[in-house]
Amino acid sequence: MKVLGIFAAAALAASVISSCNSVKESDAQPEFWLGADLGWITEYEAQGHKFYNNAGEEMECTALMKELGLNAVRHRVWVDPSRHGNWCSKEDLLVKCQRAKALDMEILLDFHYSDWWADPAKQNIPAAWSGHSYEQMKQDLAGHTVDVLTYLKDNGIEPKWIQVGNETRNGFLWTVESDEHGWPKLDENGNTTIIESMGHVVNNPEQYAGLFAAGYDACKSVFPDAIVMVHLDNGFDKDLYDFNLGVLKAGGAKWDMIGMSLYPYWALDGGFRDDEEQTITDCIENIKYVSDKFGCDVMIVETGFLVDESDPVRMETSRRQLARVIRESMNNTDGKCKGVFYWEPECRPSQYKLGAFTEDGHPTVIMDAFKDWSE
Repeated sequence: MKVLGIFAAAALAASVISSCNSVKESDAQPEFWLGADLGWITEYEAQGHKFYNNAGEEMECTALMKELGLNAVRHRVWVDPSRHGNWCSKEDLLVKCQRAKALDMEILLDFHYSDWWADPAKQNIPAAWSGHSYEQMKQDLAGHTVDVLTYLKDNGIEPKWIQVGNETRNGFLWTVESDEHGWPKLDENGNTTIIESMGHVVNNPEQYAGLFAAGYDACKSVFPDAIVMVHLDNGFDKDLYDFNLGVLKAGGAKWDMIGMSLYPYWALDGGFRDDEEQTITDCIENIKYVSDKFGCDVMIVETGFLVDESDPVRMETSRRQLARVIRESMNNTDGKCKGVFYWEPECRPSQYKLGAFTEDGHPTVIMDAFKDWSE
């Protein structure tokens, strides 16, 4: 789009100076974090699904992750998920965070700012906020953020990291035409129709930056020491990070850390790249690039690799690739990458094929990479 090109040039020119806040992971904590997003665990438990360690012993999933070598968890929160079973509500979030706290695992909190999934294809405005003005929506966002964080704080939970939005490649708080289940409707060319573009990075770049700033300030008002993060997908795509972070900087927003998603399999499947190994290489280089350019640490907050138990060669490739991501993030980024989180490793392959467990709740060989990443 021509609009994208024009604004990209302005944003890139404005992004030479760092927009990161002075708080850095490395200033306070030298550890490298190995984590997992476990947002589905309470829903799985309600369905009767169980999890087992390598010895065949039944375990609660968070505790199992710690046994497998992880030291952190990531959990999402939706604004009003009442149409979706109330999973990932603030109450459900608290249950999961309390388990992590009891195990001395650090917590990464992921605000989706939607009533359901938010990702590059859709960032639907919560129903209760739809039609609000820009100024009102900043208040909506800040109020929701403070409400959730205060609820956690009052119950003894303190997240180490907080994401303002999830995979905000195209901004957040913009709505696409959706079906009755909440999935985007696609036209004959496979495109979606934006029906409300409040925080869209191209259509309303200044509002995207202003909404992000409102979220950042709200996080700091409750947890001043939390590391507040901007999260984009396609960690291998330098141009994406240049553009999006340039937009935020041009609009006066700031952040403490950059979060990345890295999915080599989806990069090939979506036509973004033609080689999985090169995708990993490009991501490692991009970590160093954006860290230097924007003056802050980086973390891979989502990754995942194909599970196919009928193909032992593919399973070993997935294990090796995860080990490589961990090893190179730790050793080849000049200390700028602070961790790697696997997205929903516990999920059934029939539900999502980039998990790391079997259909009946046992860890696959992919999970071995969290302890044997040096190989």
